[in-house]
Amino acid sequence: MPSVPTSEPGQRSESSRFDLPEFLADLERLVTIESPSADHDAVARSAVVLSDVIQRRLGRRPEIQRIDGVDHVVLQGRESRVLLLGHHDTVWPIGSLAELPFTVQRGIIRGPGCFDMLVGVVQIVHALALLRDRHGDAVLDQVTVLVTGDEEVGSVTSRDLIESRAAGCRAALVLEAAGPGGALKTERKGVSLYELEVLGRAAHSGLEPERGINATVGVAHLVIALAALADPAVGTTVTPTLLSSGTTGNTVPDRATVAVDVRATTVAEQKRVDAEIRSLRPGVEGATIAVHGGVNRPPLEAAASAALFARAAKLAADLGHPPLTGMAVGGASDGNFTAGAGIATLDGLGAVGGGAHARDEHAEVSAIQPRTELLAALVRDLISDGS
Repeated sequence: MPSVPTSEPGQRSESSRFDLPEFLADLERLVTIESPSADHDAVARSAVVLSDVIQRRLGRRPEIQRIDGVDHVVLQGRESRVLLLGHHDTVWPIGSLAELPFTVQRGIIRGPGCFDMLVGVVQIVHALALLRDRHGDAVLDQVTVLVTGDEEVGSVTSRDLIESRAAGCRAALVLEAAGPGGALKTERKGVSLYELEVLGRAAHSGLEPERGINATVGVAHLVIALAALADPAVGTTVTPTLLSSGTTGNTVPDRATVAVDVRATTVAEQKRVDAEIRSLRPGVEGATIAVHGGVNRPPLEAAASAALFARAAKLAADLGHPPLTGMAVGGASDGNFTAGAGIATLDGLGAVGGGAHARDEHAEVSAIQPRTELLAALVRDLISDGS
């Protein structure tokens, strides 16, 4: 394991060169504190550890903003032009380290949350440390760092915070993990989440089933209708997922529900599917339907990332890196919110590796320095460009 650095908070490195052992020490601190989204106390401990890391490397203490019990870490620039966005919560429950310990072996980092997305969080800190050492503290005045504590569960408490911190910035750079081969994420589908509830009338299924209104039959009609709303030609998926119905085996069920996951590449498609879902009717006379939920995240459309990707690709070439690639993905991130708010957004700037949310989660050590230096170059380019 990497050794723990002994520098005092606010102390600058003697060199402005990237320091991999210090990076790995900071990463170990965040991975080993453990921060499952649903455990607010654990997320609070993680926020303190992250704040300590930021103060040690950048000489400024971030603010911890608690919203509905969830702690988010904010380092606000005075004249911010760039938002650096990440999350410090993970999907891994407390105790996961016993089976999946933090290790760095043969060029591979392992540990719960390392790939999604704690490497990216540490990249933010170390990229800014490089800029601070080379260009002075004034660089930090033009950047806002926001590391949320509930991204993995839908960013319910942090969405307004994300959008308010993005307002006025010229760009949002999201340090979520890269796609295969290090591809940046230039498009993300928007997400809509629903629960459809069918209400009928209970009756004894043997003595007088005719008195009942069968909610199970009603929800079965809805499942077929929902699946038909998808449009593969434009990338829209409508997936019925969790299904629940009935109380006992000899009762006509009076209530049934189905959860629905919708992914779409455009706002127009999100609106189309939303309208059609709200117009559905159960196929059983007398049954009623209630629609709960709606649009969760707008899409990150290609137009929101195109100029930033071109800028990053040029900088990567200037740094002697292999050509950058971009890709569209079905998963969403907090970058969907910034893009939806009209802010130019580039995602997937974080770890290279794989196994997000899985036991083989890992990140490649060899990618850390070039990705961190590219991030530093991109931030510097954005804040120094007066256009």
